[in-house]
Amino acid sequence: MKEFAAWALDTALARGATYAEVRVLDTRQRYLSTKNGQCSQVRESQSLGLGVRVIAGGAWGFASTDNLTRANIDRTAALAVEIARASALAKKHDVRLAPEEKIVDRWAAPCRIDPFSIPISSCLELMLKVDGELRKVQGVTLAETSMDFRRVEQLFLSSLGSEIYQLKTQTGAGYVATSFAGNEIQRRSYPNSFGGQYQTKGYELVGELNLLENARRIAEEAVALHKCDQCPAGVKDIILDSSQLGLQIHESIGHPIELDRVLGSEANFAGMSFLTLDKLGTLKYASDIVNVVADATPAHGPGLGTFAYDDEGVPAQCTPIIKDGRFVGYLTSRETAPAVGRKQSSGAMRAESWNRIPLIRMTNVSMRPGTWKPEDLIADTDDGIYLETNRSWSIDDRRYNFQFGTEIGWEIRGGKKTRMLKNPSYGGISTDFWNSCDAICGPEYWTLWGTPNCGKGQPMQTMGTGHGASPARFRKVQVGVAYPG
Repeated sequence: MKEFAAWALDTALARGATYAEVRVLDTRQRYLSTKNGQCSQVRESQSLGLGVRVIAGGAWGFASTDNLTRANIDRTAALAVEIARASALAKKHDVRLAPEEKIVDRWAAPCRIDPFSIPISSCLELMLKVDGELRKVQGVTLAETSMDFRRVEQLFLSSLGSEIYQLKTQTGAGYVATSFAGNEIQRRSYPNSFGGQYQTKGYELVGELNLLENARRIAEEAVALHKCDQCPAGVKDIILDSSQLGLQIHESIGHPIELDRVLGSEANFAGMSFLTLDKLGTLKYASDIVNVVADATPAHGPGLGTFAYDDEGVPAQCTPIIKDGRFVGYLTSRETAPAVGRKQSSGAMRAESWNRIPLIRMTNVSMRPGTWKPEDLIADTDDGIYLETNRSWSIDDRRYNFQFGTEIGWEIRGGKKTRMLKNPSYGGISTDFWNSCDAICGPEYWTLWGTPNCGKGQPMQTMGTGHGASPARFRKVQVGVAYPG
């Protein structure tokens, strides 16, 4: 890997680049799924290639290849410089980067059990056991399970002299029980919707999730939803479980703090942002008890946004985003950090693969835990709804007006969880919603959830992000907006 990267770096500088960086990535992925007692998919892939990003003539250029011969690597590096010079013809100003130090380091994310060492047959055996347990419940018409493993080996070299090697292993697993009855479909997912739980760790995650132990409960809830009452419409207090709160953070905090969206250089897939530069340090984003950080450091936990260095060679950092309810920080790159008066990038530049340019991406955007216990929070709520596990989401292209639905809800009356509710939903305005937060559960109820499928850019890049959250309460929220009875 080092030889490939050095060839590209030397050629780019020889052709006139004033700055150059090379990323060599070797990625292996395995995806398994079952459906109604049968193996559905077994996919395995491996990809090795390099990407060269340069500044020449004051503009960026990028080129990539998976043909790793000396001659082709030289051509690719030369092409990156040629593209930069062509881009310079239309530039508004020269690219200027926040300073960064030379770094030589190696880092490997903790991985106790290599998932690629586990026989496929053993994985499928567990998945089919879960599948069978789901289908034991009468009324379950579709049972689906999946496991997803990825190992990414990366070497970064830059003209600053940096040489950074990183190795990450990611594991994901989960299942869904779907029940068709009449003209209605209900479903329950575990441990989260849209693929389950994902973290930067090894196969040990699969054991930690207790997949088989929860299968019967999840199946029974999917079937029971058909017979329970529709979520009422109105203004009520709501309590979001930690996984739903993680998605709320992703959509109404994570995307709008990406500075390239604010500056208008990126709008694909998630639009731009209501967090214009004048709001930094002045906007009352949330209530005083809400504190949010963007934390890529390994100390934060095994999130999909955890690493030692980003794809510009900037060390992972913990960046305050909301402090005591006030908006205080963006996700930045070396190029955009000066626009908000920062002397250093927040270390948020990442690329999906060797053939994509780095973009500002969410790291682990997490809400600090509070002090409440879930049972005390329910006991303190007179008229409310507890919402669990995302089913749908919709938010405008400024990340301001939103509407979310969850798979299941429970009515809270007089401090007690009472009847189950189907098709629960809620909506609001981002800042109003976060300012209505008045209680957050403690660290023992905090979970770092993985979102493996966040899309951004054109051509699209799919990236994993992390969101840590504990259950929290929000006062006087409009509910029943998405699925009226």
